[in-house]
Amino acid sequence: MCGICGELRFDGQKASAAALDRMSAALAPRGPDGAGFFVNESKGFAHRRLKIIDLSDRANQPMIDEELGLGIVYNGAIYNYPELRKELTALGYTFFSTGDTEVLIKAYHRWGLDFVKRLYGMFAFAIFDLKTGRTVLARDRQGIKPLYYSEISGAFRFASSLTALLAAGQVDTSIDPVALHHYMTFHSVVPPPRTILKGIRKVPPATLMTIEPDGHVTEQRYWELSFQRSPEEENRSFEEWQEASLTALRTSVARRLVADVPVGVLLSGGLDSSLVVALLAEAGQTDLETFSIGFESVGEEAGDEFQYSDRIVERFGTTHHRIRISSGRGLDSLGDCVRAMAEPMVSHDAIGFYLLSQEVSKHIKVVQSGQGADEIFAGYHWYPPMMESSDAVSDYARVFFDQDHADFARAVRPEFVEEDYSRQFVERCFAKSGAPGPVDNALFIDASVMLVDDPVKRVDNMTMAFGLEARVPFLDHDVVELAARIPARFKVGGGGKHVLKEAARSVLPHEVIDRPKGYFPVPALKYLRGPYLEFVNDILDSPRSWSKRLFQKSYLDQLRANPEKHITPLRGSKLWQVALLDFWLQTNNLEP
Repeated sequence: MCGICGELRFDGQKASAAALDRMSAALAPRGPDGAGFFVNESKGFAHRRLKIIDLSDRANQPMIDEELGLGIVYNGAIYNYPELRKELTALGYTFFSTGDTEVLIKAYHRWGLDFVKRLYGMFAFAIFDLKTGRTVLARDRQGIKPLYYSEISGAFRFASSLTALLAAGQVDTSIDPVALHHYMTFHSVVPPPRTILKGIRKVPPATLMTIEPDGHVTEQRYWELSFQRSPEEENRSFEEWQEASLTALRTSVARRLVADVPVGVLLSGGLDSSLVVALLAEAGQTDLETFSIGFESVGEEAGDEFQYSDRIVERFGTTHHRIRISSGRGLDSLGDCVRAMAEPMVSHDAIGFYLLSQEVSKHIKVVQSGQGADEIFAGYHWYPPMMESSDAVSDYARVFFDQDHADFARAVRPEFVEEDYSRQFVERCFAKSGAPGPVDNALFIDASVMLVDDPVKRVDNMTMAFGLEARVPFLDHDVVELAARIPARFKVGGGGKHVLKEAARSVLPHEVIDRPKGYFPVPALKYLRGPYLEFVNDILDSPRSWSKRLFQKSYLDQLRANPEKHITPLRGSKLWQVALLDFWLQTNNLEP
């Protein structure tokens, strides 16, 4: 797990060592164990290393294979690299390191662009050909690892973080109106390739991007999630799907133990992370370290779920770390948390994962996490009602959107009011999905888009702020593909995730399975009171505030007069949504 960046020039100039240095410095928290640079006339690459697989210096990056004339900078973990290495060795390749990075170079040389289809893992990389001058960027199927880029005069830059590209300079930092619509409407999810800034884009998941020496760029999608089922799958019994799900998860969890350092688990006490612990214990994993976090309650809203995580710890005998965070510490850390965001992320979970990662990184360098189960096994409350939907787009928008287009028009300044971009995006996704029903349509957009640019991005950003690698077994593409093929009726029953819950009964106590669905609770950011409300007001009143540039005064006054009255359908604070965007822009020293 690491941070990568590069500059490719097409105007005859040398790659800027200064720009590379600034980008690398911005990526330093992602890779605290080493730094490397490689400049070859018009091309330059930099890498920040977190040592997880092959801890020797032989695996340092940028890695150059002189014999093949190829180089790479890479961020991620390829779980089946030992099998690929064995296959490549049989084909005559020799290796100078023992990790997964060199395997990627050899695999590309042997199989060309199609080699990515052989990979199990999470990755973002740039492979550069020293002979032809061609560079290939790639991102994993589920977008677990980030990859941003900017096209400036005479050059193309890329990095693991948007903020690293800002550090390099020359970026158009004006607000993208389409992205603003998504941020305010589509629960702060800005689908690729857009970001909130016009001058920075992101490589979509499951995409290869080839940049030729003359600057010509082509994209190729190498994987697409399908919800089509064979007749045999449509008729498979509920019990058979249970067993298939558990079998796939067993394999996925075992794959994510590939490391030369210990692997722990982020344990919320919910079904998903508890199931990861149970399957690791079942596989014979001993001395497993687990970590839970809790916040102070606000009113009737609880701030922790320790009663459930404690039950799992007792059952499986893990070495557990219970981390309780005071409201004061959460508030004091918000600035650093926002600084760690590659893009503005309004979810309350961000500060929770930030503080959890800070503590976990003191004990361990790799953890498994339960992210993704809700989006692939239908765990959210909006899935069951959609079984009978006759207008899937409207029904999805009603429960997921933070506001409709009319409300958006009343919230932002007139120059940002254009089309109903968020609804149009959902319409395009549903039409593209080829899914057999409204629930599958919702799962397609959630698994392909929302998951990538909300929970997955949040976990990556917050864990990597402390050089902590998070692995997500529910997003193994075998598991994701299997879940998509399970008929919707087997997933939405029992309040959601029905097939997963029933499968889990063979390994988990029923108290964890049958509990009410929980979220990562940070009540102080939902019900803005006292110091938290003062914090928000200071952001909006700052001389550097973007609020007057982006939002209608009447909308801001309405939110500030009664913050607790203005809650989104997904239980978020509309005032925090506005303030977070403003604070992110200020934190990154962007001027209105």
